[in-house]
Amino acid sequence: MEQHQFITAHSLLTDFDGELFKSGKHFKLHEKLGSKLIEVDGKKGTQFSVWAPNAEKVQVIGDFNYWNGEGHELYPRWDGSGIWEGFIEGIEKGTVYKYKIHSNNFGQILEKGDPFAMYWEVPPKTASIVWETDYKWKDSKWMKSRKEKNGLNQPYSVYEVHLGSWKRDKDGNSLSYKQLSKELVAYTKDMGYTHIEFMPVMEHPFFGSWGYQCTGYFAPSSRFGTPDEFMSMIDAFHKAEIGVILDWVPSHFPSDAHGLFNFDGTHLFEHADPRQGYHPDWSSYIFNYGRNEVRAFLISSAMYWLETFHTDGLRVDAVASMLYLDYSRKEGEWVPNEHGGRENLEAVSFLKELNETVYGQLEGVQTIAEESTSWPSVSRPTYVGGLGFGMKWMMGWMNDTLEYFKKDSYYRQYHQNNITFSLNYAFTENFMLPLSHDEVVHGKGPLLDRMPGDEWQRFANLRLLYAYMYTHPGTKLVFMGGEIGQTTEWQHDYSIPWDLLDHAPHKGMQALTRKLNNLLKDEKALYENSFSAEGFEWIELNDNQNSALSYIRKGKNTEDNLVVVCNFTPVVRESYRIGIDGGDWEEIFNSDDKEFWGSGVQNEGVIKSEDTPQHGRVKSLDLKLPPLGVVMLKQKAKPAKTTKKKK
Repeated sequence: MEQHQFITAHSLLTDFDGELFKSGKHFKLHEKLGSKLIEVDGKKGTQFSVWAPNAEKVQVIGDFNYWNGEGHELYPRWDGSGIWEGFIEGIEKGTVYKYKIHSNNFGQILEKGDPFAMYWEVPPKTASIVWETDYKWKDSKWMKSRKEKNGLNQPYSVYEVHLGSWKRDKDGNSLSYKQLSKELVAYTKDMGYTHIEFMPVMEHPFFGSWGYQCTGYFAPSSRFGTPDEFMSMIDAFHKAEIGVILDWVPSHFPSDAHGLFNFDGTHLFEHADPRQGYHPDWSSYIFNYGRNEVRAFLISSAMYWLETFHTDGLRVDAVASMLYLDYSRKEGEWVPNEHGGRENLEAVSFLKELNETVYGQLEGVQTIAEESTSWPSVSRPTYVGGLGFGMKWMMGWMNDTLEYFKKDSYYRQYHQNNITFSLNYAFTENFMLPLSHDEVVHGKGPLLDRMPGDEWQRFANLRLLYAYMYTHPGTKLVFMGGEIGQTTEWQHDYSIPWDLLDHAPHKGMQALTRKLNNLLKDEKALYENSFSAEGFEWIELNDNQNSALSYIRKGKNTEDNLVVVCNFTPVVRESYRIGIDGGDWEEIFNSDDKEFWGSGVQNEGVIKSEDTPQHGRVKSLDLKLPPLGVVMLKQKAKPAKTTKKKK
């Protein structure tokens, strides 16, 4: 074998790998590129492979060669793929390294981290680390049942968490993956959530970006521990029967010198034209979705998190910014597509291929789009013209609902349409209802501050909001701190103020959230038909005079159906009649329960239907509606008939 002093010509890629990569169809690139601990001719060391087609020379640098690269020059592949590769004997797990790229573009010399590194130094350090995992998974039970538990006809309540600020230790430091494996898993389980979603854990240089400006598309952040410890944490969630969703950001990346930007002295990962390649909102760079190798890089990243780390879903960030060429741009600041339109056809094609690959190769996983526009069929299969996502965030519901709730209860009667409009389009997509981190940052304040009235009313409104959300069709997502009624805007440098739980209103808010999560899992009507009009029926939507709503959530069997009545005013309705088809009913949930710091206005005992027609139905129920409250009713099961034996 040819040798450049200390480096041996060797390859992990076959000719077929090279062709797949160049055609953009290689979705397991993480198995071939990056640093891999291997053995060549009986000698142990590390194989390095990096894509840098516009380099005239690529060297591996690190402590082992005093960061100068002499004698450690990689070999270019002969197939025109632009990949440089080679084997260095004696390089062990834990070795810190970078690539020194000598560009053929004006002789630039760049020092870059490895785009395929599995592990990086703790920021602000910027080098990659040679790593391999020998973690032994223990979640076979979860993985076997994941297809069922993670299906769209299953309960889905997601706890959105920023790992660095969920809880801090006594010295103010973020908890490690090991600590979170115990504390966060136990808390999420106790609260009854079915899933947890992490804001991006992929390595990112700036903590204040919350992970949305990422450089390591194949590495969990070293701030909290090793990749193996991250795996162990996911394992612990699976053991607790909690699914794990990761935020993933294929929309843009930062300009840090060690990252993807200007990688080989040219615009390799990003568009060269700033009207297509620069993101004005985030001062970041946009991937070139028309470049085959970039598509393969991104889809490989998605598959890597789902396969190697056993994660159960990816929430794809900022999809709207990918779909529109004029997103956040003024006239003249964007380039139309080949048809003269504003749609980013290359991004559309990429997203379709991403979802076809994920759903075609893996079972029991979901992709979720954060998409804020009216782009059609985001969560419909690609074969009917959709983008192929499993779910889409229901941003319209979130905006309309929060706009309604911030109004004084007296004025809500004039805005009934705000709270009912979402049902006009609720089944056009597979919607997830988000009360996410985006609603408690950038001066918006906590949700509690948007609720009108005195202290009691503000908490009652927040309980009302959550109970209304959990009975609305669609899956649910709540950001950490929301479940205890956080009183300050989220700040990533501090822990959630857990001491609030020393106070009854906050303890009650937490108890309500726990109750709603458990109801969601127990009551089939709340999840079996989440994305179908068969799962919902209005009783009365036009009672704006009382600012009240009543509706039926339906399961596949009528005995599972629930009646929901919402009172959006602080006035107790002593005798509120709703139409019903008959039967005896009982109250199974009341957001005004004293356990939740409510006033305790309840419907006790059996509620018998009366022969008084109402709302187009022959019978009705006479109810007591709690102030700023939601009640859920379920029909009492008829006692089973017993047959007497003959003497």
